[in-house]
Amino acid sequence: MRKVHQHSWIKNIRHRFSLIEDKANDQVIDASIRSGVELRGTNLWVLMFAIFIASIGLNVNSTAVIIGAMLISPLMGPIMGIGYGIGIYDADLIRKSLRNLGIATGISLLVSTIYFFTTPLSDAQSELLARTSPTIWDVLIAFFGGLAGIIGATRAEKTNIIPGVAIATALMPPLCTAGYGLANLNWHFFFGAFYLYSINCVFIAFSAVLIIWILNPEHKKFVDRYIETKVRRILSLVVLVTMLPSIYLALQLVKNEVFINKTKGFIAQEFNLPNTRIALSNIDPVKKVIELTLIGEAIKQQKLQEIESKLVSYGLKSATLLVYQSQNQTLDVTSLKENIVSELYKNNLLALEQKEKALDDLRKRLNMIETEKATWQAMSSELGVQYPQIREIYLSTATQWQKGESDMSQPMIVLNIKTASKLNKDDVYRITEWLKVRSKNDLVKVVIE
Repeated sequence: MRKVHQHSWIKNIRHRFSLIEDKANDQVIDASIRSGVELRGTNLWVLMFAIFIASIGLNVNSTAVIIGAMLISPLMGPIMGIGYGIGIYDADLIRKSLRNLGIATGISLLVSTIYFFTTPLSDAQSELLARTSPTIWDVLIAFFGGLAGIIGATRAEKTNIIPGVAIATALMPPLCTAGYGLANLNWHFFFGAFYLYSINCVFIAFSAVLIIWILNPEHKKFVDRYIETKVRRILSLVVLVTMLPSIYLALQLVKNEVFINKTKGFIAQEFNLPNTRIALSNIDPVKKVIELTLIGEAIKQQKLQEIESKLVSYGLKSATLLVYQSQNQTLDVTSLKENIVSELYKNNLLALEQKEKALDDLRKRLNMIETEKATWQAMSSELGVQYPQIREIYLSTATQWQKGESDMSQPMIVLNIKTASKLNKDDVYRITEWLKVRSKNDLVKVVIE
């Protein structure tokens, strides 16, 4: 009875984690992946536009723009095709996928290089710098993202998994960063970014291979044991060679972060002095150098030696401490506070004066509008009494522009009249002259409707 219950429990777990039940038909999976491999026509144009968008996003440091470019990029298709081809031992599909991925990579590098060569914004922003030092975490992101991507691609019901994978694994930004490196002949940027791109390609494809082997589709080619073993060994070698440098870089990153954190603790504890302040600090984890610029009361050489001797207790044995001190050996805190308060008062006073001026200008403008409104009401009443056939009067100011003239003329007064019966030419002339005198403006226009 106990064995039956255990078997039922295991069966329930397998059923819950099964990748077979909601899987699409093998023919549908095969056709879908193969159709995404080919990059020509529309796909190539979309790729180039997406590269331009991603390059601009990196250039102006806009994360939202970069995400948008990743969503419309068709780069995922050939990579999935490589993984699927290896999984079913289809040499033709592998070659076709590699060829299309190579073409897409070349075009992407060319387009991004052209953009960064011509753009006036040459500074490397944080979004660019983030793609130059890949680590083992980028490997894990690509691997698990690839697993999610191939599982999503083999489901009967399509979801938003693939776009999510495209954002998480970030295929396009490293390519654009590599283009930046080429345009600026910055080989550190180029090789670092292209290595990150290679990591993403290899581990997305590797994830696809693993899932295809698990699903074992009917399109899988029949090969002998020797070929199968050879393919598995080559795949393992490529994965290992791609992953090892990222592990080294990750260890260096962790090592540097540990050094920085220990150094911050050392500085906070040992340089917390009453009459001395740290004006500037620079921590170089690669060279193991700690540079501090101090102001205020100078620290004696003997005291500095005592502080330096404590580096070992903070785990900073190999670190070099460089301290730069001001010639002025006293820090007048009271004077410093007074200067700060004085500057703040001056700045606030200036800001207050500017606000008062702006308010005064607004008040004057409001008074002018009110005066103008009262004048126009009086003018409308006068005109209505003189010409009873007038039914509606509209008064406004306008700026006239004529074709061939670059400058706008002075504002004019426009009088729009609606009448019950037509006014003769003499009436129109008299109204025009009356409007010039009444408005004290020779630039007037009378429109009769």
